Amino acid sequence: MAKPNLHFLSFLFFFAALLALFKCTLSLINPEDVPSWLALEETEEVNMVQTQRDSWKKCDFSVGKWVFDQTYPLYDSNCPYLTTAVTCQKNGRPDSDYEKWKWKPLGCSIPRFDALRYLGKMRGKRIMLVGDSIIRNQWESLVCLVQGVIPTDKKRVTYNGPLMSFHAMDFETSIEFFWAPLLVELKKGSDNKRILHLDLIEENARYWKGVDILVFDSAHWWTHSGQTTSWDYYMEGNSIITNMNSMVAYEKGLTTWAKWVDLNLDPRKTQVVFRSMSPRHNRQNGWKCYNQRQPLQYFSHLHVPEPLVVLKGVLKRMRFPVYLQDITTMTAFRRDGHPSVYSKVISEVEKKKQGSDCSHWCLPGVPDIWNEMLSAWL
Repeated sequence: MAKPNLHFLSFLFFFAALLALFKCTLSLINPEDVPSWLALEETEEVNMVQTQRDSWKKCDFSVGKWVFDQTYPLYDSNCPYLTTAVTCQKNGRPDSDYEKWKWKPLGCSIPRFDALRYLGKMRGKRIMLVGDSIIRNQWESLVCLVQGVIPTDKKRVTYNGPLMSFHAMDFETSIEFFWAPLLVELKKGSDNKRILHLDLIEENARYWKGVDILVFDSAHWWTHSGQTTSWDYYMEGNSIITNMNSMVAYEKGLTTWAKWVDLNLDPRKTQVVFRSMSPRHNRQNGWKCYNQRQPLQYFSHLHVPEPLVVLKGVLKRMRFPVYLQDITTMTAFRRDGHPSVYSKVISEVEKKKQGSDCSHWCLPGVPDIWNEMLSAWL
């Protein structure tokens, strides 16, 4: 009979002692010191969301290339929920290839959007997109992606102040857009001046409670300067601030948002996504979007916009598990996807006088891919 391995037995006794010590240490933790949604036994689903930032590294949707696909787009510009400004074909744009590019991540793929499957997943749920006109762009895209499979008498749009909702009645699903380009509160003061309250958010946030999936964006309005800004001065508490670096203000506003999410939302009931900044293409050095027919093939150097750096910093400090949908670099290639001068029907003479919209997106187009990514994540 073989003699027992003394080294192996010693290791087993040491491991058992260490395990007992670990269990003892755990028992000393005060449950009141841990947020209720972290102290649960059934945390498998919560952990999946909490580790989202790391687990998606296996399939990083933000890194890849655009490939031409003749089977796109997934709907046409006759979708009744599109605003005139994004129906570039109807407004006279002569080319349509910008509708046919699909994003192919490295090492994985994004499933083609399936409206019935999506509505099945969203049955009985509310999804709300919150932010500026770029996320309104994305809301119109999402509504057009699903509406074609719903009978006319089973869909409708309702309005409630800053909230606009598309209802798929048979699925008891709503796809909503809430106008809050700065997330925090912008108010008129007694002197008729516009005040941006960096530490107030409840007037907007009260609409977000009870929503199953919240998708946020906020960046463009914070980068406006001079006469294009939407406020005259900032306020924090009772302090009036007339001059502040825009990215410092952005971080303060996002931090107010982050604190509200941490204190008011439960990740067992609500999933939160923050979509990163959608790039503009209105710079002089080859980035002007007018008459562009192809995506950029490469960048001479990769530029990470400052708002994205600020956003990542705020999200890292949050307790609530927010999924960062990073579309910034992939969208930067798409200088061809903007309305440019085709945001309305105009003559050739007027085109030369009109400015070029290189911020918003033609539909069908780039935001459809953001929604395919979002659907795959959900």
